[in-house]
Order: sequence, then structure tokens, then C-alpha cells
Amino acid sequence: MAAALDGFEGVVEVVKPPLKWAGGKRWLVPHLRKLWRGHHRRRLVEPFCGGLAVALGLRPERALLSDINPHPVNLYRWLKRGLRLEIPMRNDSAIYYQHRDRFNQLISAGNEDSAEAASLFFYLNRTGYNGLCRFNADGLFNVPFGRHKQINYERDLSVYQTAFAGWEFNTGDFEEISVERDDFVYADPPYDVEFTQYSKERFGWAEQVRLAEWLARHPGPVALSNQATDRILELYASLGFHLTILSAPRMINCTGDRKPAAEVLALKGTGLDGS
Repeated sequence: MAAALDGFEGVVEVVKPPLKWAGGKRWLVPHLRKLWRGHHRRRLVEPFCGGLAVALGLRPERALLSDINPHPVNLYRWLKRGLRLEIPMRNDSAIYYQHRDRFNQLISAGNEDSAEAASLFFYLNRTGYNGLCRFNADGLFNVPFGRHKQINYERDLSVYQTAFAGWEFNTGDFEEISVERDDFVYADPPYDVEFTQYSKERFGWAEQVRLAEWLARHPGPVALSNQATDRILELYASLGFHLTILSAPRMINCTGDRKPAAEVLALKGTGLDGS
């Protein structure tokens, strides 16, 4: 789960993300690390922190990590407190659906911020189909049982308590984040594609435009990644961002398509974008 890596000021521990995450950006970290090198004393702000691949890849001392999906955020908060996993965890369909039912009961009862809910979400993420995180219109988890031959269930998650020590976790809309002028903002919203429901809220084109305009107003450095659709490229170019097209692997997604995708990295104020 952990290893050593030469950081900006010595050797830092590399910690793998605690969740499997469709569309995770571990592949993008080497590109972002080049940008982050000149700004690593800043606070990192991620309005779509997802599976934490970027934050754990860059390892900032200070971070404000937010997501509209409250369930991964709840897990991260409990990991920061030293969560101990005591629920049964086996690669078994009967146990999976029992745990899924219990998780949805907690959501319906308003107890989705509990330690039990965090533990169940961790298990469901490890065991569910294709690493998906999907909820219906009522906000209930509806990912079916997975097809894993073998799963190594980690129970000692204490490494995250240390890794998350200087980080704050929030949930909510990106415009609700209290961003400071000199924050380094990295945004990885849902792709500009048809499927955007990884939480009960949808993220459509109006939200894409609202995000781009919000990022353009930030006076500090900004990096944005998204699928390189024509309208995304036009949107960010019109707002003065420097665009780079990258080939992104699709390790897992909602359709099972694993073909490489063209992804845009849009930059503003990073020092490596001509600004």
C-alpha cells in the first residue's frame, strides 16, 4: 500500500488511493507533478477529489479536498480519524447484497456520515462491479456484485491517518468552496459525456460552463482535465486557458470501454502555460 518516492524536499511515502475509482487520474500525476513543483508550498484545492489519486500523488502539506458525492468524503474523514474496519469482508454475493442493503438503509435514515457507512462504502467499492460508484435518483447505491476472482481486503488503514493529517475534506458544489487567492486549484469534473451520474446530482453542460467560468475567475494557478470534446476545447480556449491534448487510458468506466481517450489539460497561471 505504501512505498518511498523522492519528493520536492526529500523522500515521501507513496500511499495508494483507498478506493477504486472509474476515471481516476493516477496516470495524469506525472504531468501534474511538473506543474506542482513550482507551487508545492501552496494549498491544493480539488473541487472534484474523487478517488484522491492526484492529492496522494502530489502529497501537499495542505489541501482542501471536496466532492459532490458525500460517501467517499465520509470515508476519507473517518480514515483521517483512524477508522478500524470491523465488518465482515468477503468476495461473496450474499454478503455483498446484505452490505449494500444496510448501506442504503443508513442513507435513507440519514446516517450516511457514520463510521459504519464509511466501512460499508469501502467494502462495496472493493467488491462491486468494475469499481463503479453509481447511485439512483433517490441517492441509493445500485452497483451490482463484481466479478473479481480474488480480492485482498486491507483492514489496517492507519497509513491514511498520517497522509491526511494536513488535509480538509468537504462535500458540496464547487462554488461553495472557500478558495483563497493563492490556492492551486486542480479540477477534474465528470467527463463531458452522456453518463454523468456518479452521485444523485447530474453534471451536464450548464455545470461544465459554470465550472469553466468559476475557474477562469480564480487569480491563482489552475489546472483542469476533461475529455477533449470539441465544445470543451472551445470553452476553455475562449476563456484564455492554454490547452494540451493527452492520451488517457480508460482502466474502468461505466460501459467497459477501455480504449484510450483524448483528454485535455487546460492551464492558467501555472508558469508552464506562458503565464
